Amino acid sequence: MIKVGIIGATGYAGAEIVRLLMGHKDAEIVWYGSRSFIDQKYSDIYGNMFKLVDAKCMDDNMDELSKAVDVIFTATPQGLCASLVNEEVLSKVKIIDLSADFRLKDVKVYEQWYKIEHKAPQYIEEAVYGLCEINRDKIKNTRILANPGCYTTTSILTAYPLVKEGLIDPNTLIVDALSGVSGAGRGAKVANLYCEVNESAKPYGVATHRHTPEIEEQLGYAAGQEIKINFTPHLAPMNRGILATEYATLVKKDGKLPTYEEVRAAYEKYYAKEKFIRLLDKDVYPETRWVENSNFVDIGFKIDERTGRIIMMGALDNLVKGAAGQAVQNMNIMFGLPEEEGLLFAPCFP
Repeated sequence: MIKVGIIGATGYAGAEIVRLLMGHKDAEIVWYGSRSFIDQKYSDIYGNMFKLVDAKCMDDNMDELSKAVDVIFTATPQGLCASLVNEEVLSKVKIIDLSADFRLKDVKVYEQWYKIEHKAPQYIEEAVYGLCEINRDKIKNTRILANPGCYTTTSILTAYPLVKEGLIDPNTLIVDALSGVSGAGRGAKVANLYCEVNESAKPYGVATHRHTPEIEEQLGYAAGQEIKINFTPHLAPMNRGILATEYATLVKKDGKLPTYEEVRAAYEKYYAKEKFIRLLDKDVYPETRWVENSNFVDIGFKIDERTGRIIMMGALDNLVKGAAGQAVQNMNIMFGLPEEEGLLFAPCFP
């Protein structure tokens, strides 16, 4: 039985880890860490856990926590995990960090986009970017894992096979993505109040969103070169979900555009055996409602022969595959368990 500690257990992503691990036959949560609710019953904060979780919230003392568990999930804001992790901790436990602290390999890029000083740059190089379907072999043996976020997971997975196979020019890639409000976290913010969000949709972080360099870095590895993209996130009036619509110029071969069958074959090459990626039928496109409360990613595409471009679309649940579900999937890989353990359940509708 894997003993689990969660720092940030009362945030949306942390609470989702709790929910998922309750259905995991090989994991037991022994530490519900929350700086804001120390000594309060977890079920008083999340009433859905009444009669299911009797534990009280504890602090975020990672040194003490590392003596009691096998793996620590840090579902916390940027900067906290890097400020807590040290060699003594890493000699005892594995860390799965849901923040961006160890996602970017260039500390200067991290500090530029996140506007904070990195407290543990010595661990950046060894940290593995936890996009399960792409980095599975590296994930198996790491002791510190950078769990990707929701926008990046959707954006990267949707375009990855076509970038990797050279079917699109990655420097022409444009990503428009919609997110549910839970993606902004549980903290009180005027912009996220019901009256501010309901009956409206808005772009934000235009040309400045901090997930941009992360998408560029990971797709750059696939392309074998540095790339630059346009990424524009939008807030949509829904609790959960990410929908990314991506556009890129197709690369012609012998003067001809790739066919539907060639593009489909590229996706099949990388994803046909993936349990959590569902390639949709021709002219069927992803919808957030069909992945809600699940660890699935739905992907579809359409070739626009008139413009020589392709429209790629991906959808996932931002709190599951976009955060907690991917974190649990990574834990399974790190501990040699079946990848789908605790995660193989159907999306919830309505």
